[in-house]
Amino acid sequence: MKKKVSMLTLALAATVGLAACGKGAVNNESQGASTDAKLKVGMMTDSGTIDDKSFNQGTWEGIQRYEEENGTITSKYIKPAGEATQDYLEAANNLLASGHEMIIAPGFKFEEAIAQLQEENPDKKFVILDGQPTGGAAENTSAIYFAEQEGGFLAGVAAALETKTNKVGFIGGMVIPSVQNFGYGFAMGVAYANANLGTNVEIADYLYNGTFNDVAGGKAQAGGMYDKGIDIIFVAAGGVGNGVIAEAKERAEASKDVHVIGVDVDQYEDGLLSDGRSVILTSAIKRIDNAAYAKIDEAVKGTFKGGEVITMNAQNDGIGLPEENPNLSDATKEKLDEVLSSLKSGALSLPSELDAVKAKLTEYGYNFEALNLSGE
Repeated sequence: MKKKVSMLTLALAATVGLAACGKGAVNNESQGASTDAKLKVGMMTDSGTIDDKSFNQGTWEGIQRYEEENGTITSKYIKPAGEATQDYLEAANNLLASGHEMIIAPGFKFEEAIAQLQEENPDKKFVILDGQPTGGAAENTSAIYFAEQEGGFLAGVAAALETKTNKVGFIGGMVIPSVQNFGYGFAMGVAYANANLGTNVEIADYLYNGTFNDVAGGKAQAGGMYDKGIDIIFVAAGGVGNGVIAEAKERAEASKDVHVIGVDVDQYEDGLLSDGRSVILTSAIKRIDNAAYAKIDEAVKGTFKGGEVITMNAQNDGIGLPEENPNLSDATKEKLDEVLSSLKSGALSLPSELDAVKAKLTEYGYNFEALNLSGE
């Protein structure tokens, strides 16, 4: 399906307290005054929790920010009882039965469920992030992807400029396009820095874990990388990243100079050490919150655009780095600002197809043969 790019609104993120309740699935409903005439927005979580520092949390923050700033919606999240399509359908039908008119689902795992739901509920609105309904988006559904290769590229440039050992690494989660794109971008970013910014950095390890929840495995993979002399690891692997960060923190507490580049949301606080420093060098952010916020705004205003696939990228503020990056030098920040400006203007264009990625690496003079870029 041809992707169409939509400009989305940028705003500050804010969170509110969460409380769990429910039967079978775990859910939460915001408490407000009168709910008359307010749009009821529901969210389903994927296999992670609502405070996963990733897609679930970012989506919920966007929903909650809209409710706080506008007061025209009420919101509720629900955690399906399992990870099968039937579990997702039951969770969604729970929301629909309680009057929710819009459902937001973060993650490709919801593709089959949303395909069925959009057909059975033409008067309801659906948003899926990082995926699209099987068979395509109907007029009541919007599918949103992100240009992860751009975020990975910024991570690669940052790693190349900040490494002390000239060895960096990548750990991906499941071998799916969004994760592969992060890795592709990271490789291109390192190669670009070598070709244009005076660095001479090797991607000394490039691995996939195969899951999004193997915390112990992520910790072990990170330990192996650090033992090889790698000092910066970019991890795009959901809960696996918690293990990577844990390993980095243990080593940093023992006076080892190691760092992690986070993903999806700003993970700086996750890497805090006993002395107040953090092992998080920076984070490759996908503005999931902005995506949720903008689609809710469309629904409230009666301008909801369905039947389309949107790509959020640097040009529409869908990809970037945190506003604050305490561990980056001023010189690195300056170079990253220049790179981001080139992405925003379109002067720098990054591919996401493997053959084109390999061609770009060759253009930058980087020998990628030792890297299992596809993860397959």
